[in-house]
Amino acid sequence: MAPIELYSDEYFMRQAMHEAQKAFEADEVPVGAVIVSNKKIIGRGHNLVERLVDVTAHAEVQAITAASSYLGAKYLKDCTLYVTLEPCPMCAGALFWSQISQVVYAAKDPKRGFIENGGKLHKTTKLLHGPFEEEASQLLKSYFAQKR
Repeated sequence: MAPIELYSDEYFMRQAMHEAQKAFEADEVPVGAVIVSNKKIIGRGHNLVERLVDVTAHAEVQAITAASSYLGAKYLKDCTLYVTLEPCPMCAGALFWSQISQVVYAAKDPKRGFIENGGKLHKTTKLLHGPFEEEASQLLKSYFAQKR
């Protein structure tokens, strides 16, 4: 495996993958997220839906809450979200309201992702399909295979 440049999209997506692994180990749908400002992670999260018995406890929402708390602000301008799975419409709505500057996601979610299901991001938010798509997809497939 080639070394990952510090503070690159690959570096931050790898951090999101670590969060997804935590979710997997906790028997949660393995999605992880980090929010970055000025090359520093200011929010982390992974799915906690089962643990908290809360359908809104998605990785993105956990990371948004942590980043907003860190900044002491509700808007996440000049921040980037790295997430292992394309956000759902609910999370896209939360990202819309946060006015986050950029969203980078690894795996596409054609069934439940916001792109195919009518969600949208803020007009100033850039959306990028980033690195680790195969790794994120494989982790999700492994999780659902063990559930069957």
